[in-house]
Amino acid sequence: MAPINLPDSLPTPLAPEAALHFAEELARQAGELIVAERASQQFTLSYKEGVELLTSADLKSDHLICTAIETAFPDHHILSEESSPDLDNAQTLRQSLWIIDPIDGTVNFAYNQHQVAIAIAYAENGHLLAGVVHCPFQNETFTAFRGGGAQLNGQPIRNSDCTDLEQALIGTGFPYKRQRRQALMAHLEKVLLHCRDIRRVGSAAADICWVAMGRLEGYYESVNPWDLAAACLIAREAGAKVGHLGPVEGNMPEEFYGKELVVAAPGIYQKLTDLLNS
Repeated sequence: MAPINLPDSLPTPLAPEAALHFAEELARQAGELIVAERASQQFTLSYKEGVELLTSADLKSDHLICTAIETAFPDHHILSEESSPDLDNAQTLRQSLWIIDPIDGTVNFAYNQHQVAIAIAYAENGHLLAGVVHCPFQNETFTAFRGGGAQLNGQPIRNSDCTDLEQALIGTGFPYKRQRRQALMAHLEKVLLHCRDIRRVGSAAADICWVAMGRLEGYYESVNPWDLAAACLIAREAGAKVGHLGPVEGNMPEEFYGKELVVAAPGIYQKLTDLLNS
C-alpha cells in the first residue's frame, strides 16, 4: 500500500468518549426524524443508478447529521453515503473523519420493517475511534469507543462463544444490482450446507451489531465504509474478529475496507473464512 503524505496541520482530534457522546446524541435525533417520517407516510421514493432505493427521509437524516457536524467541527471531514460518498481522496480518509449512513436499511424503512439503523463513526488517521448504530424502531442503540468495550442500551455486550460452525447462525446481504448476485450463490450454498442457517436482515450495520451481541455468530458481505465503520468498531470492542477473504487493495484504510468483509465470533472466524474461500 502506497504511503500517504499528510499535511502539516490537521484538525484537532476529539477524545473517543467525547466523539461517541456527540455521535450518540446525533443518531438519536436522526432516529426521531425517520420515525416521524415513516409515521407521516409523506416521504418520497427515488433511485440511485436506476436500482438502489433512496427516500426523502434518507436525505433529511443526512442533512440533519451533516449540518450538526459541520457546525460543531468545521475543520473535520465527512464521508456520507448520500451527500459525500467520495472514496478516492486518500488524504481525507486519514484525517478527522465522520463516516455516516443516515438510513441503513432503506428498503426495510420503505416497506415498514423494523431492521433500520442510523450509523455514525468517528475516525482519526484511518483508525475508528467511536461508533454508534441506533435502531430506532427496535429501541436499540449499540455504542463503542476504542478500548472501551461495546454496549447495547448502556449494558456491556459480548459476541457468541460458539466454536462449532455447524451450529453457527450466519448473516449476509445481497447487492442491489441483480447481475452481481449470481456470483454470491456459491457462498450461499456453502453456508447453507455447513452452518445452522442463514439470515438476511437487510441492514449491514444491524447484522454486524448482531454478531457483536450474539444474535448471529458470523456475517459476510461486500459493503461500503458507511455500512460497516461504526458497526465493525462495536463488533471488535465486543470481542468479535473482523477481516476479509482477500487482501486489502488500494489506499483505503483497512478499518474502512468492505470488500469480502467477514465478522464473526472468534471461535468460528477462521472456520467461516476457510469455508467461504474453499
